[in-house]
Amino acid sequence: MNKQAAIFLDRDGVINRERGEHTCRLPDFEILPTVAQAVRAIGAAGKRTVVITNQSGIGLGLYGHAEVNEMHRYLHAQLAQQGGTIDAVYYCPHHPSQGKCLCRKPGSLLLERAIARYHIDPASSVMIGDRDRDIEAAVGAGVLGILVEANVPLMEVLMQNRLV
Repeated sequence: MNKQAAIFLDRDGVINRERGEHTCRLPDFEILPTVAQAVRAIGAAGKRTVVITNQSGIGLGLYGHAEVNEMHRYLHAQLAQQGGTIDAVYYCPHHPSQGKCLCRKPGSLLLERAIARYHIDPASSVMIGDRDRDIEAAVGAGVLGILVEANVPLMEVLMQNRLV
């Protein structure tokens, strides 16, 4: 089976607005303006779109898996209405105060799981994130990391880096 390239995306600050605090409820989950266009373009370029996100608010007891899944269902539905598809969302529910886990970025386990599951070629793939830990996770999985400012237009990032 041929391996496929992927664009890995951090969630908060890349897909939805970074608010400076945990996004705990659907009303606070604001998808950034060019995300649907960007996800469509990634798919049209023959690449997978995979979200890799830390959701430590679960570990802190601020919200649960149900709230995260509700936001992700909403994201999928909104993108589908505009012709965009995210292949998968992987998230770490742990908070560092609970001890060290392997899935929390800057660890690369979530990327590695997606790479194995979807037969992704890490060398031709990219991770876009707004924090150093996103880039560290990418490097750990053999993926190129692109650090961006939070809440920048995703389509602009893709075009500037010639990813689509």
